[in-house]
Amino acid sequence: MSFIYTNYAFMRYAILKRTFFTAAIVAGFAVGSNAQESLPIVKGPYNPADTGSFRQYKCPEWFRDAKFGIWAHWGPQAVPRLGDWYAKSLYIQDEYDRKTKSFKGKPNPDYTDHLERYGHPSKFGYKDIIPLWKAEKWDPDYLMKLYKKAGAKYFVSMGSHHDNFFLWNSKIHRWNSVQMGPHKDVVGTWQKAAKKEGLHFGVSEHLAASYTWFQTSHGADSTGSLKGVPYDGNDPANQDLYHTKAAANDNGWLTTNPEWHKEWFDDVKELVDNYHPDLLYSDSRLPFGDTGKAMLANFYNGNIASNHGKLEAIYNCKQPADGTFVRDIERGVNDSIAEFPWQTDTSIGDWFYRNGQKYKTASEIIQMLVDIVSKNGNLLINIVQTPEGDIEQDMVNTLEDIATWTGANGEGIYGSRPWKIFGEGRSTVSGQKGSFGGLKDVRTYAANDFRFTVAKDGTLYAFELEQPISDVSIVSLGKNAKLVTKEIASVKLLGSDEKLSWKQGDDALVITKPADLPKWKTLAFKISFKK
Repeated sequence: MSFIYTNYAFMRYAILKRTFFTAAIVAGFAVGSNAQESLPIVKGPYNPADTGSFRQYKCPEWFRDAKFGIWAHWGPQAVPRLGDWYAKSLYIQDEYDRKTKSFKGKPNPDYTDHLERYGHPSKFGYKDIIPLWKAEKWDPDYLMKLYKKAGAKYFVSMGSHHDNFFLWNSKIHRWNSVQMGPHKDVVGTWQKAAKKEGLHFGVSEHLAASYTWFQTSHGADSTGSLKGVPYDGNDPANQDLYHTKAAANDNGWLTTNPEWHKEWFDDVKELVDNYHPDLLYSDSRLPFGDTGKAMLANFYNGNIASNHGKLEAIYNCKQPADGTFVRDIERGVNDSIAEFPWQTDTSIGDWFYRNGQKYKTASEIIQMLVDIVSKNGNLLINIVQTPEGDIEQDMVNTLEDIATWTGANGEGIYGSRPWKIFGEGRSTVSGQKGSFGGLKDVRTYAANDFRFTVAKDGTLYAFELEQPISDVSIVSLGKNAKLVTKEIASVKLLGSDEKLSWKQGDDALVITKPADLPKWKTLAFKISFKK
């Protein structure tokens, strides 16, 4: 009983502290108007009450040049080694189909595993998983060196997943990685390692969805000997982690509760104001209407202030933006050249560590990168960490293979821009729908599937996504295509010293198949033009 009372008292203290924290910030900053009056905004040119102020945003050149980022989608949900959404699914007795939004009528494996391994979620819930996350093998400096070697130009740390557990040193609530789990400032430590290697640094927030996502913790078994016994999310002492119970009709991805909107704003504001990341990712559309605009204005204005008057901020969310931020497509890619820069976010495997999972190969990741870059996009890929914080050897090998490829072919990727068309071949017309729009991130390619990029000096790069089985024929570079207006001066295969034999005819640029091809699948032909 004393333990419950102590935790309940702490919860009340945390709620009071959150209220005080919000009031204190409001006193120190300029605010918006109308719906944003109670929200603290760093002063600057972006005004949440003036939607037009966001039209001045221009994507920073560092992001357009970077092309490739690596993400650490990592936290206490890795502990059970059962993959994504564990904190929610351990409270779901019957297996649920996310696509059909219906129950399958059979036991949920995450719930069953939790019951067998840890006990019933009325007593041992997600709050009890958190202390088991120790991160004892985490070596951020080693990993960052490896990621840089692989060709990443920016790195993103998870700030908080839908589990409402903060990976930063927070004054808002006790459920953070400094006070619990590894007892380390995960965001701050990643940031220090990224800056040491010269990488831009970002954070992801998944908090906007946590309010409805975590409502399963307020349930109870519908069958069995413990039918009706409330899960630990119903205990008031735990509700600073699990949130309070939502209204019956508040069950969308993003909550409709205005008090929770303000709470989300405070959380994200603390994160960006304390760490000043170059990039902020939200796992949703821009959340909560005017509150989301206030958050975005605060992020942009704060970034300008921390960069001596220059805006270097990237905001990603899953919504077309007409250039006011950078659209993100999860596990999918654009189907054509986008007017504004965009980003694919995906994972090399599951989002959190899962025993026995299959990882994307180096060739698949390289093909994905080339396809995305040809369409004015960036690739952000999660490298799955174990609960202990290291990565498995097969992933190390994959990153080493990517490093070999980017070392030889990176000049056609980094700092490049889309050409007049993004590509040619069968893959430009055969579509496979991705998870959140566009096409699937990993697709099947063949010889004579090409993607094009152009360097700032006008040099053209033609990437053949699979090794040729005969001479290379690029129809888009034939004279009749009228896409090339200057005479070709030279053609070189990156990663090879072999002198190529080639001819630009009416129908195609034909390159005699090199005698010795590089060992990687995706080839890059560098095409220079006469002055």
